[in-house]
Amino acid sequence: MEKDLDPQETAEWLESLEAVRRAAGPERADYLLRRLATSSRPINTVPTAEEPPYPGDLALEERISAYDRWNAAVMITRGSKHGLGGHLATYASAAWLYEVGFNHFFSGEHDQIYFQGHASPGIYARAFLEGRLSEAQLDLFRREPEGGLPSYPHPRSMPDFWQFPTVSMGLGPLNAVYQARFNRYLHDRGIKDTSRSHVWAFLGDGEMDEPESTAALTLAAREGLDNLTFVVNCNLQRLDGPVRGNTSIVQELEGVFRGAGWHVVKALWGHDWDGLLGSDELVTRLGQVPDGQFQTFAASTGGYIREHLFQGLDVPYPDEELRRIVGGSRAGHEPRKVYAAYQRALANRGAPTVVLVQTVKGWMLGSGIEARNANHQMKKLTQDEFRVLRDRLRLPVPDEALEGELPPYAHPGPDSPEARYAAERRRALGGSVPRRTFVPRPLPEPGERAFRALEKGSAQPVATTMALVRLVKDLMKEPETGRRWVPIVPDEARTFGMESLFPTAKIYSPLGQRYEAVDRELLLAYKEATDGQLLIEGITEAGSMASFAAAASSYATHGEPMIPLYIFYAMFGFQRTGDQMWALADQLGRGFLVGATAGRTTMTGEGLQHADGHSQLLASANPACLAYDPAFAYEVGTIVHDGLRRMYGPSPEDVFYYLTVYNEPMPQPAMPEGVEEGILRGIYRYAEGGGQAHLLASGTAVHWALAAQRLLQEDYGLGVDVWSVTSWSELRRDAMTSSGVPYLRQALAGAQGPVIAVSDWMRAVPDQIRPWIDQPWTSLGTDGFGLSGTRESVRRHFGVDPRSIADAVFKAVEEQARH
Repeated sequence: MEKDLDPQETAEWLESLEAVRRAAGPERADYLLRRLATSSRPINTVPTAEEPPYPGDLALEERISAYDRWNAAVMITRGSKHGLGGHLATYASAAWLYEVGFNHFFSGEHDQIYFQGHASPGIYARAFLEGRLSEAQLDLFRREPEGGLPSYPHPRSMPDFWQFPTVSMGLGPLNAVYQARFNRYLHDRGIKDTSRSHVWAFLGDGEMDEPESTAALTLAAREGLDNLTFVVNCNLQRLDGPVRGNTSIVQELEGVFRGAGWHVVKALWGHDWDGLLGSDELVTRLGQVPDGQFQTFAASTGGYIREHLFQGLDVPYPDEELRRIVGGSRAGHEPRKVYAAYQRALANRGAPTVVLVQTVKGWMLGSGIEARNANHQMKKLTQDEFRVLRDRLRLPVPDEALEGELPPYAHPGPDSPEARYAAERRRALGGSVPRRTFVPRPLPEPGERAFRALEKGSAQPVATTMALVRLVKDLMKEPETGRRWVPIVPDEARTFGMESLFPTAKIYSPLGQRYEAVDRELLLAYKEATDGQLLIEGITEAGSMASFAAAASSYATHGEPMIPLYIFYAMFGFQRTGDQMWALADQLGRGFLVGATAGRTTMTGEGLQHADGHSQLLASANPACLAYDPAFAYEVGTIVHDGLRRMYGPSPEDVFYYLTVYNEPMPQPAMPEGVEEGILRGIYRYAEGGGQAHLLASGTAVHWALAAQRLLQEDYGLGVDVWSVTSWSELRRDAMTSSGVPYLRQALAGAQGPVIAVSDWMRAVPDQIRPWIDQPWTSLGTDGFGLSGTRESVRRHFGVDPRSIADAVFKAVEEQARH
């Protein structure tokens, strides 16, 4: 409220609060204000008398909704004969939340919609009614090997249909916030006009338990993201029972969202409650009823409800009417209420909005499922239950069609009023939803100058982290593609040497910079701007990954290919946010993930929780991830150059790159001739030494291997070759899928003597290629927990220092000689 409608009343309240403060102290006044801010009456934000006129043909929309409810239930039940299951109750609860959106709100041109994963059968059913999916496709629900539909929203499985993977609960709301923020970022930087875009996220109240669900609420409010609406379906049930059995999830969520700075719109009660909610006593009682008890009311008789909820109140309704009202009259089951709530949400400006909608889980599916704790595990209806559902939905399904083993699908026909109306509404709103559109838009290849600088090498020690940052800084100067780079840092940009980007690229902030930076006199001072290019996210790897996903999929979401580069402490990448990286692969995201200060021994003094010796192994499990562990600056440049071609060239691939780089300054050699293929495919011989043994090393361990090579020559006269392995996992993938001779064997063809593999990773990382090595094999690594110490002492501890490597090589050569 921007204008004080009653200044006199305001002055009286302030005077009263000031009296409390003087008499009882500021803590008491603060307590009263907090109580007032977090408590509210459990009534609809938009009362019936203030509801706007409903703009559609409600009778037709009810018939459309009936068909969608029916087909969603049929799809799941028919699949149950194969033991596949599905979720009946979620969509049954939320059907009108989606139907109203499909008919009146979801823009097919501008909006992004995060559908609740467990509601996917209803979304498929709507697409079936619109003619986008066939009956045969519905009948193959959860049968992807036969060409059927995936269980949940999976863009990789249906790249023309789903936009966002959402069923890993908590990631949908988090990603929705950062998607709305990224839309503003594109607009503020002048890349695309996204002023008409709106982000909708449909969530379950149980899903709000996930910490990711509420992790970014304050960001959304702080940046004024009024292009974002959460719709939380408050059916009061989790997967196995009540969400808040002893309290109220609606009241809790209202306090959480209001406290975070969001607008809150409540749509709780259906219109049949209007004759009851005039009683202040009843409203007070409703605010005191815990969810577990209200769930019981939804499945109880009218007499039980009268005794336990209305005792002592004059209620002019018979028991059966009370059972009907209390048991099922919810705002979420009434399109007028849902429409009014959505309209109110979109009318709010200056902050994001959450719509808290109350429903009954399993609504319309019969007394055996509605509001029952086990309804999430119920995977089918009986034919008798389908007869009841048909009658409740008033669908023209004859009895004889329900006499067989399986229920039939129902469709009014492509020329029916229902189908025509649904098609007209979608045309008016800009096309089908959900829909993922990708029109290839290759980016011009960057000039060679930036890469040539790395290929020349440097006598002055340079860490590969710094080499990468210098490369990206140069690539951001490219006239065509430079502005499409999106550098993302959770915090400690200075740790990664990125402060040089502050004065030129600037840090994005919708507020600009309202303060004088304390380091403003320095050349590399902190600089924020509304058109800033860097996303400095603060200490949130989860939020940074959500930003990365938005930028990485912008080529499809907005038709604007962007090049995100997210740099982070390697330990806090795949280990902490691996689920988001899996969702990134599902979303067909493209870009560069960079695990900086990588390896278990390069983080001097940081100890166990900072020392990463396993992210390369975790990355190898992601089918869309190309994971590299470069040793030299020229390898970094070659890999990035290839990544730009493969992800943004004429034939773009749905992959993303993961590079581990190190904070250990080392001299950078010039790029040898003829090694590009080996760098990209995973291995090449870097230093020949005689071939009596072969040291395979990656990342910073190449330098240890070279030192060991010198020791072996000097101490034992033993000549060994050193190979740079840029990607253990890519070598393994090639070997597993090659129809001919794997590249690894081609590279090592003719090599004699034992093979000793070493890296700053646990031994399981190089052991990936062991099956394709014909010579005797030894692997050295950093298995176990990291520990604090100097690099040299920690490497001695793990047995990967040059002397330990040399000893292992000598032992392997001696053992081979004995045999």
